[in-house]
Amino acid sequence: MAEQRSSQWYAGTDRNAYIHRAWMRRGLPAHAFDGRPHIAIANTASDLTPCNAHLNEVAESVKQGVYEAGGIPLNLPVVSLGETLVRPTAMLWRNMAAMAAEEMIRANPIDGVVLLGGCDKTIPALLMAAASANLPAVVVPGGPMLTGTFRGQALGCGTDVWRLSEEVRAGTLSPEQFAKSESSMIRSRGHCNTMGTASTMGLLAGALGMVLPGVAGTPAADSRLLEAAHDSGRLAVEMVAEGRTPSAILSRGSFLNAIVALAAIGGSTNAVVHLLAIAARLGVELTQDDFDRTGSAVPLLVDLQPAGRFLMEDFFRAGGLHAVLNEVKDLLDPAALTVTGQPLVSYLDDAEIWDREVIRIRAEPLQGQAGIAVLYGNLAPSGAVIKPAAASANLLQHRGKAMVFDSIEDMHARIDDPALDVDADSVLILRGCGPKGYPGMPEVANLPLPTKLLQQGVRDMVRICDGRMSGTAYGTVVLHVSPEAAAGGPLALVRTGDVIVLDVPGRRIDIDISAEELASRVPDPATVSAYAAPTRGWELLYVRTVGQAHTGADLDFLVGASGPDVSRESH
Repeated sequence: MAEQRSSQWYAGTDRNAYIHRAWMRRGLPAHAFDGRPHIAIANTASDLTPCNAHLNEVAESVKQGVYEAGGIPLNLPVVSLGETLVRPTAMLWRNMAAMAAEEMIRANPIDGVVLLGGCDKTIPALLMAAASANLPAVVVPGGPMLTGTFRGQALGCGTDVWRLSEEVRAGTLSPEQFAKSESSMIRSRGHCNTMGTASTMGLLAGALGMVLPGVAGTPAADSRLLEAAHDSGRLAVEMVAEGRTPSAILSRGSFLNAIVALAAIGGSTNAVVHLLAIAARLGVELTQDDFDRTGSAVPLLVDLQPAGRFLMEDFFRAGGLHAVLNEVKDLLDPAALTVTGQPLVSYLDDAEIWDREVIRIRAEPLQGQAGIAVLYGNLAPSGAVIKPAAASANLLQHRGKAMVFDSIEDMHARIDDPALDVDADSVLILRGCGPKGYPGMPEVANLPLPTKLLQQGVRDMVRICDGRMSGTAYGTVVLHVSPEAAAGGPLALVRTGDVIVLDVPGRRIDIDISAEELASRVPDPATVSAYAAPTRGWELLYVRTVGQAHTGADLDFLVGASGPDVSRESH
């Protein structure tokens, strides 16, 4: 048996090896230290991350698989981020979770790692960590929840929150009925059952090749997830034996495959910042423009909320990720590998679509061209993104007067004012929500429509923000505007009443003023005062070092990989 990395801690007869073994001999037999691979289970289970609470059960199945393959499984709790609970936004701690997981993977006597994630930021953070530590790693996505119903209709977790809350504001749904829907929406364990960020990143982990083929998208309550967890534990031992690391799996082609998948499934715009950050950890060349070049012409094949009708349980039943990828197989890099060491495309030939309403064939797409569009212009010199699949077609080319809000608080204070000077053609602008300005780049870009317009029947407007949008949301929303207002971007210079020109087919977003006038403007003091000014702790470190959205919003000193080596002993 080849010498393992963990043998650097456990092998030998000196005092340090004694200490390492002795403290671990709390149930581990002597043969646990005879050179067997030690596999960490990086577990984001937490009662405060309700979408990941079932991962302790998943971890038990992983353990059995590791044992069966001759390895030693070790539970490694890592930072867990509950999207619905943590304030001010889970994105503030994605980089911290990635950094902490990376350091724990590197610091401990382990040879490989199984990554258990589910809720939005946990899979991206774990992939960033694994990419930087570069030990053999496989992802087990926690999976979506089962479909709940309310008043006889299926509820899309997340998406229907926005829809139902707007109906309450419009006066077409009572607050009592709205509250009654709460217990119907969350039917089982698992993450959101729409094509939100959690579903998107679980599926894209599969498209990247970091999940056992065929597993991504398995519902959390499905017993086949536990079977897959067992098999993933076995695979982790094999990966260690063969030295199959993230850097050996994740190529530029892997990321381009993920972009194709993102478009075909109608995935979340949040995947842009996550994939960019993961690629940067590996030194893989990937830019925001790759999402447009590679994905914009890819057809949308999945009829799933928020872009369509169905939910993740339907998607899995209809054939899942591999059925989708088989339809666009000619667009995929045939050389891109998976955790098994075999190319992703080699697993697609037998993938069939079992329900052509849920997953469309390529000749009959839900939309012909639905990938992420990247916009540039004097409002976004470093770019902005929009998800045409979730937008209103009539608003993709639009002119309207700006109504500017300097912060979340400013927006909440004024959005429902009957005297607010807006109409259906107005362009709502929310700034101060980027990585530095908030801080943390929250999911607020799909700001609510003014009540007076909702009462007139308006259900979508052009909205522009330097923050993010929930993957479960919908609407004509230009987001990730870069540079953000707090970093000196021109979004800070827009004034209420300025004419904004959106041209998605032309890939432009502009303020209709001269370059000379724009250059002469300075931010209003009220705008500047709205930016966050942390004085200590993680927020201070974050604001000082975080990059902009178009680079992945990672911390500047975390870009790149450090590898698995630790040169010094602790004793």
